[in-house]
Amino acid sequence: MIENILKAAKEAKKDLALVDTTLKNEVLLAISKALIANKDRILTANKKDLVKAQNTIKEVMLDRLRLDESRIAAMASAIKEVIELNDPLNQVLEQTKTTNGLEISKVTSAIGVIAIIYESRPNVTVDAAALAFKAGSTVILKGGKEAFYSNQVLVEIMQEVLKSFDLNPNIISFINFLEREATMELMKANGYVDLLIPRGGANLIKTVVENASVPIIETGTGNCHLYVDQTADLAMALKILDNGKCQRPSVCNSLEKLVIDEAIASQFLEMVAEWASEKKVKLYGDKLVCSYISALEADDTIYKTEFLDYTLAIKTVANIDQAIEHINRYSTMHSESIISNNEVNISKFFNLVDSACLYANASTRFSDGNQFGKGLEMGISTQKMHARGPMGLNELCSYKYLIRGKGQIRE
Repeated sequence: MIENILKAAKEAKKDLALVDTTLKNEVLLAISKALIANKDRILTANKKDLVKAQNTIKEVMLDRLRLDESRIAAMASAIKEVIELNDPLNQVLEQTKTTNGLEISKVTSAIGVIAIIYESRPNVTVDAAALAFKAGSTVILKGGKEAFYSNQVLVEIMQEVLKSFDLNPNIISFINFLEREATMELMKANGYVDLLIPRGGANLIKTVVENASVPIIETGTGNCHLYVDQTADLAMALKILDNGKCQRPSVCNSLEKLVIDEAIASQFLEMVAEWASEKKVKLYGDKLVCSYISALEADDTIYKTEFLDYTLAIKTVANIDQAIEHINRYSTMHSESIISNNEVNISKFFNLVDSACLYANASTRFSDGNQFGKGLEMGISTQKMHARGPMGLNELCSYKYLIRGKGQIRE
């Protein structure tokens, strides 16, 4: 079904390999300008997606799908930040000279063909294309059906820019088949796809992990925790809780779970209950939580769930060791935060919690490539391979060894 797209993307990587840094940046700048120039075209397509998705997905998911002039401007601006970053290719990581005179250099190189499967966030289309392009890889984009028209027009605009520079438009490819068979074929495109990145909810990640035969980097669902210990500034804790839960509840770095030291549970839960009532946040909690405030009783499934909505589950613990044990049990290894004025507790939290991004007295909402100074991100890896946490340009590179000799042979 998609073999022609796969072949074209693989062929295009040879064309991209000959594009130098200056030209890459000129193309990216042109794409940035083209997004602004074509905003009406983009908004028209996005409106079609929104109308089609109405009453089929939750309001918070509609927010992820929705584009407006400010969001288009933000996409264009983010591309300019990528332009300012150093080209990650051909960077010498290590150099060695052996006893027989061989000069060995370990040098960054392009991955080749990167495919990404993602859900209803049109900005990912532009983010992924810009990052892969500067990192020297062609990209195959497989977006969700909810954002089909938005994704299609965004890719058309970027391909038009590539053509204007006499570059192969298949450097940025789009799978316009909505059938499940197309997705499954992409997961098994050995010989065409060098790396597959799934970016979305738990079901998407699970499907890719269980079915893909090409190499993948698993980006995380975000069952993110906030632990408030007995030394915490409770006003700060509530402010960070509000930011983490309510600013954009549908994204992977939003807070899903609150863990509270029993010593301050009564006082802080009173503050949380008032906040939840005001912000219309649905609360779950353990027996102690339910004895203090109005909340539904949480079970094992609730503590495992990434809500992506105005819902929060609360757990009380006797000490930091119980907090760490609970977080490591239920975390998806994405982002966790501790609110504390105890440096010993903060150090223990940093050393023993097994997630990609750990915060002390700050919101998990900062787990983002842009916020980390990477310009954009391809996703947030929860694996422990070469890429972990927000994946920017450097994480989208591999490396190779270049060896120079003067006729040496191995004896």
